Order: sequence, then structure tokens, then C-alpha cells
Amino acid sequence: MVQAYISGTGFHVPPTRVTNDDLRTRYGLETTDEWIVQRTGIRERRFAEPGVTTSDLALPAARDALARAGLKPSDLDMIIFATLSPDHCFPGAGVYLQRKLCLEGTDEPHFVPALDVRNQCTGFLYGLGCATSMVRSGACRHVLLVGAETHSAALDLSSRGRQVASLFGDGAGAVVVSATEEDRGVRGWYLGADGRHADVLAQKIWDISKRPFIPQDADGWGRVAPEMMWAQMDGKVVFKNAVERMLGVVMQACWSQGIGPADIDLWVFHQANLRINQYVAQQLGLPEEKFVHNIERYGNTTAATIPILLAECERDGKLKRGMKVAMVAFGSGFTWGAAIVDW
Repeated sequence: MVQAYISGTGFHVPPTRVTNDDLRTRYGLETTDEWIVQRTGIRERRFAEPGVTTSDLALPAARDALARAGLKPSDLDMIIFATLSPDHCFPGAGVYLQRKLCLEGTDEPHFVPALDVRNQCTGFLYGLGCATSMVRSGACRHVLLVGAETHSAALDLSSRGRQVASLFGDGAGAVVVSATEEDRGVRGWYLGADGRHADVLAQKIWDISKRPFIPQDADGWGRVAPEMMWAQMDGKVVFKNAVERMLGVVMQACWSQGIGPADIDLWVFHQANLRINQYVAQQLGLPEEKFVHNIERYGNTTAATIPILLAECERDGKLKRGMKVAMVAFGSGFTWGAAIVDW
């Protein structure tokens, strides 16, 4: 039986570091490093420079993952791009990455299909389910799965928006999901959603029910109210549901695989809030050495957090062949997911 395994990992973050103190001194947010660290664990994040798109960030991550898998862009059968911050409203970011990776600067263009996934913080796990299914079915042998975000362009970097603005950063992570006859790879993925909470964490930059979907002034210019322009969040509701859903999907995944939390060698949580992850880890009785994080350096990069963390762990020697890995995420929607992988 054909299995689907992760044959290569890659990541890229922009060079500009923005510390918690920078938010106060450079952007004028009424906040402190202590306040942010105490509530989230975040000390700094990366911001892309103006002119950089999400597909731009994804490109070096994708090339990194392909190189580590020993593949060329022409070997790919599909690209799956998970993001909530695409280059434009449409088309999706996947085709922009495909153009840069497979079409430009080559004498042999490769017209690989590109699919976008819009599941915010759980986008990578939803994409992993898609990629694994394509490989297991025999439709694809190699699928490039990317999670990338350019949050900095859409943050209210003022005291009005400090609750959300302090959380997010820019970055990209990528994996290649490949076919193998070996007994290894993605063992299962478990996904869920509760649309009753869709408005609790949302950015409603436009409303398609309106005519036109962005209000216009007398000169025809679009005008967007702050509550529509910027992301809005009820942090207490998010925290409560994140803990409940992450614990639930972890137990579902372990039960389905006939294992317990203690059988997992490495836990890779979505990096949204270190305090949420620590609470879940405590409830599961996870030893600290099995629980990895990098949120203190990058903040929440949404769809990119898990693949960035996988790539870093592999580089650092924390993630090795034969380890059993659990990935867990919760995010806007609400959506959640978990995956069990034999590396």
C-alpha cells in the first residue's frame, strides 16, 4: 500500500525583527514587553518589507523543502498553498508561487496544478490531509504543501489594535509530501469546525452581501470602517475553545491510532499563544522535552507555524527519522485539527 511521508522541509522568515519594545517605540502602541510576554510568550516577530508578497516569502521556503527532498520543481504533481493573507483577493497565492517556482527562468515550464486552502491557523493541517489523500490515492507522487503569511500589512499597529497586533508575524514554511512503499509517514489526520463561532475571530475586510461590497464615497473611493478593516477577536472565548478543542482532537487522534500521549516523541503545536499550548501540554502530562515551540521569536504566523517549527526541529536535530510526531492546531472558524506522523 502506498504511504505518504514528509520527504523535505523548508522555511523562510523576513530579516526584519520587531521586538515588543519596538511595537511601543517605533509604532506607538501603548504596551510593554512584560505585558505581551506574560500573556502570550511572544518576545519578537518578523515583518516583511513593503513590496514583499506572501508568495515571495513562500518561494525560498519551497525551494528549501524541495532541495532537502532531493527534488526539482518539475518533479511536483501539485502545489497546495495555505494562507489567510494571499497576494490579492484573487487569484489565489498558489498560482503566483507556481509561476515563480515552475515557470519563470526555465526553458522547461512545468504547469503543475495549484490549490489554495483558506483555513487560517489550521490551514497547514487541512492541507496535509489534502496532500496525503492525493498521494495515497495514486494521483500524485510529490505534493508541495506551503503555509505562508504576510500579516504585517494588515495589522492595526496602533494602541486601538494592540490586542491583535502584538500577536502576529510574517513567515513561510513548506513540506514535500511524497509517496513511499515503506511503512512510515502520515498515519492519520483529524479535522473539525464549529461555524457558530465564525465571528469571534475574523477580519471582514469586505462584505459580499453589500452592493457594492466596499462602501464608496461621493468620488467613488472605497471606505472601510476600522472594525471591518482590522482583525477582531474575543480573546477569552478563543482561549476557552482552543483548550477544549485541542485536547479533544488530540485524544481522538491517539484513540484512533491505538496509542496514548506518552507514545508521541515530539509534539508540534500551532504557535498562537504559548500559554494555551502550555495549558494543553500540562493537561496531557507532556514532559517539557517533548513539547517544542518558537513563538517567542516569530509570533503567530498562522498557516506557517507548524511547517516552520518542523523545519527548525529537523535542522536542530530534535526531529529524526523514526520519531512519532503529533501536530495540533486551532484557529479562526473555529477550526481545529491534529495529525500523527511516523517520521
